[in-house]
Amino acid sequence: MKKFVIAIDGPAASGKSTTARLAAEKLGYLYIDTGAMYRAMTVKVLEHHLELGDEESIVALAERTRIELRQHENSLKVFLDNRDVTRAIRSQEVTRAVSAVSAIRKLREVMVREQRRIAKVGGVILEGRDIGTVVFPDADLKIYMKANVEKRAMRRRQELALQSMDIALEDLVSDIRERDRKDSQRDVSPLRIARDAIVIDTSDLTIEEQVDLIINKVEEIQMRHHERHR
Repeated sequence: MKKFVIAIDGPAASGKSTTARLAAEKLGYLYIDTGAMYRAMTVKVLEHHLELGDEESIVALAERTRIELRQHENSLKVFLDNRDVTRAIRSQEVTRAVSAVSAIRKLREVMVREQRRIAKVGGVILEGRDIGTVVFPDADLKIYMKANVEKRAMRRRQELALQSMDIALEDLVSDIRERDRKDSQRDVSPLRIARDAIVIDTSDLTIEEQVDLIINKVEEIQMRHHERHR
């Protein structure tokens, strides 16, 4: 069967990452968390004490940075210059800075180039903010996942608790709303729904139900593709 490029977009904590990873496992596809790549780059920017407005220095730093996503058992590990930063990228400091870093046009060009290189052979699920609109506008399947802010904050709090990080729910609600505002209003690759995307509201769906929806859509596409090429 032909291997497809699947784009999953949506705001923070809408269920994209877990759903994309589990769906990729079921399909035997490669899972690419593009948001984790921008977070890893943000870790390096903060470690180098660069001003978030110093775009030239940040882009120069990105050009000599290596970010890798490695599947490890049932989780995705993020490596920055061969150093595991999986935990570090989820810190509140990174969360508050990542929108400013990811809004830099030339930095996004560097990241998009790498994402396209990894995914060019197909058989991939990419998730992020601009996969279906910018990175792969011709993706075989585009999904946009959304959920209400309170549900998203609760999910994020549970994720952080697994890493022994206790953040007040109201603080997470505030952070998510601010992140949404920045992501949707930025000049470069703003968060928006691709014209031909399938919108899924995950507020009241389990992870299993979300994964099943993706798998069913892929099977429908595979069937149509098979019929056309018989």
